[in-house]
Amino acid sequence: MESGDRVRQLTAASGRIGITLEAITVGEDICVIIYGGDSPHIGCVTLSIFRPSWKDGSTPSTTTSVLNLIGHKDDQVAQSVSHSLSAKLNKNVAVICGIHIDNITSEEIKDTIKLVESLTDRLIQKLI
Repeated sequence: MESGDRVRQLTAASGRIGITLEAITVGEDICVIIYGGDSPHIGCVTLSIFRPSWKDGSTPSTTTSVLNLIGHKDDQVAQSVSHSLSAKLNKNVAVICGIHIDNITSEEIKDTIKLVESLTDRLIQKLI
């Protein structure tokens, strides 16, 4: 993102699922908020720190820390997005995630994951 372009908002939907991803640059770092469904909330916060691989210093890698609210299942989505963005963009990335869909089905869980993956890929393309 260029200096005059600090915030990006992307949305995706499938059936009754709607997801929003907002990305904000903070200096060289990125903060991402992912939310949607019937009751958006803060369910998980992750921080991925870009670093050289411990096995091969010329290979990029990340270390990701996770803070998850008890009973929430947003950690898998947040960790995946945080890690992907950090590794592909060589940046430190914080992700806040909270998606809740009432009476979600297993198929809708798969759709939600696909929507978030699509939003992540779109964001990476905009930031490269």
